[in-house]
Amino acid sequence: MRGTPRAAPGGYAALVQPSDDPRTRRAPAAVTLRDVADRAGVSLATASRVLNGSDRVVRPDLAARVGQAAAELRYVSNGPAQALARARTNVVGLVVHEVDDPYFASIAAGAMRVATEHGLLTMLASTFRDPGREVEYVQRFQAQRVRAVLLAGSGRLAGAAELDRALGEFGDGGGRVALVSERGLPFDTVLPANARGAAQVARLLHDLGHRDVGVVTGPADLRTVADRLGGFLDAWASLGRDRDAVAVAEGDFSRAGGHAATLTLFERHPHLTAVFALNDLMAVGALSALQSDLGRRVPEDVSVVGFDDLWLAADLQPALTTVRLPLEQMGARAMELVLTEAGDAPRRVPVGAELILRASTGPARAA
Repeated sequence: MRGTPRAAPGGYAALVQPSDDPRTRRAPAAVTLRDVADRAGVSLATASRVLNGSDRVVRPDLAARVGQAAAELRYVSNGPAQALARARTNVVGLVVHEVDDPYFASIAAGAMRVATEHGLLTMLASTFRDPGREVEYVQRFQAQRVRAVLLAGSGRLAGAAELDRALGEFGDGGGRVALVSERGLPFDTVLPANARGAAQVARLLHDLGHRDVGVVTGPADLRTVADRLGGFLDAWASLGRDRDAVAVAEGDFSRAGGHAATLTLFERHPHLTAVFALNDLMAVGALSALQSDLGRRVPEDVSVVGFDDLWLAADLQPALTTVRLPLEQMGARAMELVLTEAGDAPRRVPVGAELILRASTGPARAA
C-alpha cells in the first residue's frame, strides 16, 4: 500500500511515502544513500545500518532521523541491485600515484602483506599523478565488485568532489574505503605526521646555525606539500625567523624534479647553506645538483635534508638526513581499516614521524 512503511532488514522501518514538501520532489533514482545520510546528519555507515540492515543496533533517535530523511528525499532501495552489488569478490583495489616510487612501493608492500594474510588478492593501479585516473579506477573497481579500495597518495587541495562522490557510491554498494595521507575526504584515513616532521627539520637546521635556507617542494596543489611546507615555515617563524625569507622552488616529487629545482634555488640564492627537500627522491636530485653541477660540498658547504627515509637514504654519499615515516606500517594499517567494521564516523589513524640525523647535515659554514 502506498504510504506504508517498509521494514528494512535491520528491523527499522524505511519510510518511503512521498513528501508534500515541493523542495523534496526528486526522482528516486537520483537519490543515493549518501544523500540520505547527509540529510539526516549521520555517517554513511549509520544510514546503511538503518536502511539496509546490520547486526549493530542504531540509537532510536538516529534511526528516526534516517527514516525521516529517507521519506523526505523519497529514497527507495533496490533490494536485488543491492544484493548484486554486495556480492563482493576477495579482491582489494590499491591505487597509488607511481608504482615505481619507493614511497608508494613501501606502502603497497605493507597493504599487500595484510591482504595476503587474510586470503585477499590485491589489484594495484597507478595514476601516474593524473587525479582523473583516481575516479576512473574507483569506478572500474566498483564494476568489478572488489571488496575494498585503498587510495595511497597525497590528495589535492581542491577539486576532490568527483572523487568523493565516486568513493561514496562505492561505499553505498557495500564496498569499503580507506585512504593514506588524505584528511580532506570523509573516509577512514591513515595520517602521517607531515607537518610535525617538517617542523623537526626547521628546528634542527636552526640549531645548527643555518639562516639562509631553501626548500625544494613538490606540486603546490598536493596536500602533502602544503602540510610539509607549512609545518616547516610555521616552525621557522616560531623560532623568530622570517618565513618569507625562506627560498622555495617547486619540483615534481621526482629525482629529476629535485635536481632542477635545486639548480633554480642556487641560481636565485647562491648563498644558501641548507636545502630541505620535501621527499627523499628530490633530495637525491638535490645532492646530485650540488655536488656534480655546482661543485658544493655536502655538508661542509650546504646541508641537505629529505623526508620519508626511503631504503636508499642511508646508502647515499653522504648518507641522507631525513624524516622517517613507517611506510609499510601505514599501508598495513590502511588495509586493516577496511577489514574491520566501519564506525559511526570516519576513523583517523595518526602515524608519527622521526628525524634521522645522518652525514648530509652539519653546522652552517662560517660567513
